Amino acid sequence: MTSPSNTGSSVARSPRWLVGLVIGLAGLFYAYAVWNAVAHLITMAQTGLTGGGWATLLFGVVFPAIVFAFAYAIGRRRSVGELALVFLAGLGIVAVFWMSLIALSLTLPSA
Repeated sequence: MTSPSNTGSSVARSPRWLVGLVIGLAGLFYAYAVWNAVAHLITMAQTGLTGGGWATLLFGVVFPAIVFAFAYAIGRRRSVGELALVFLAGLGIVAVFWMSLIALSLTLPSA
C-alpha cells in the first residue's frame, strides 16, 4: 500500500535568494511609484486642493502599496518566473492608474 502523502506535489522550488531578488526589485519599482505620487501630491497641494482632490491624490500614494501586497499574495506560492510576471502585471495596473490620475489632476480646475 502506498502512502498518500506527496502524491502529485513534486514541484521544484526556486532558490530563496532569487525570489528575494525579484521581490526586492519589484519593491523598488513600486516604491518609485509611491515616491512620484507623493511628489505630485506635494506639488498639487501647493496650488490648492479640495477635499476630493486630497482623497484622490492620497489614494494615489497608497494604491501602489496595495497592488504590491496583492501581487505578493497572489504570486508567493508560485515559481519565480510567475512571481515576476504577477509583479509586472501589477506594475502595469499601477501605471494605468497613475496616468489616469495625472490626467485627472491636470485637467480639472483646483478650487
